[in-house]
Amino acid sequence: VQLQASGGGLVQAGGSLRLSCAASGRTFSSGAMGWFRQAPGKEREFVAAIRSGGFTYYADSVKGRFTISRDNAKNTVYLQMNSLKPEDTAVYYCAAAPRAILSMIRIRSTYDYWGQGTLVTVSS
Repeated sequence: VQLQASGGGLVQAGGSLRLSCAASGRTFSSGAMGWFRQAPGKEREFVAAIRSGGFTYYADSVKGRFTISRDNAKNTVYLQMNSLKPEDTAVYYCAAAPRAILSMIRIRSTYDYWGQGTLVTVSS
């Protein structure tokens, strides 16, 4: 199973980026897929997740600015990031949890598979 994240880059504050995460090796139409991020010197933190049925969950810091979505036919999950702030600068990781439990959906250990990360840099 492989998760390939892409779409990171350098953007000015207030700008937008869309991250993609393509899964191969198995389908993840059930369970949950999520995005986490890790800023320099900080722990990896939850950003957003989407469950089968399209239910979405967000960290308070990105709610209203980021949107997670998935295309089951393409086995791909997206993270649309708008109104970016310098504090959004981090390496963003996608992850998959085939057997996600709702109460644990924001927890790193819930996710069995991880992508390699894509760097997002927001300049002020």
